[in-house]
Amino acid sequence: MNIALIAHDQKKGELIDFVKDNEEIFARHNLYGTGTTGKKVMENTNLEVTRFLSGPYGGDQQVGNLIALGQMDMVIFFRDPLTAQPHEPDISALMRLCDVHYIPLASNKATALMLLKSL
Repeated sequence: MNIALIAHDQKKGELIDFVKDNEEIFARHNLYGTGTTGKKVMENTNLEVTRFLSGPYGGDQQVGNLIALGQMDMVIFFRDPLTAQPHEPDISALMRLCDVHYIPLASNKATALMLLKSL
């Protein structure tokens, strides 16, 4: 299964901890991540992550492209709802593509845990 890992700056630590806590599950899947998030996951785990650009530089759109092509199965995107993001249109487009193509999208730890337990 192809899983995208994305996190806003204020949520990167939370995502890293989540991935570390569930590393055995993630190890059985192909992981993709936007720039810094993917790098930090690899630095803090034994997992390999195919990295895209950082979100504001097009990484969200690169993930969206794989969704549109039918090559992404799940997106875990720990969003910071309390901080304005300069690339909000890209984030909205990514979420819309998940809905259009029926891709499970977790925007917080509780939902991500439920999705992982379903694997």
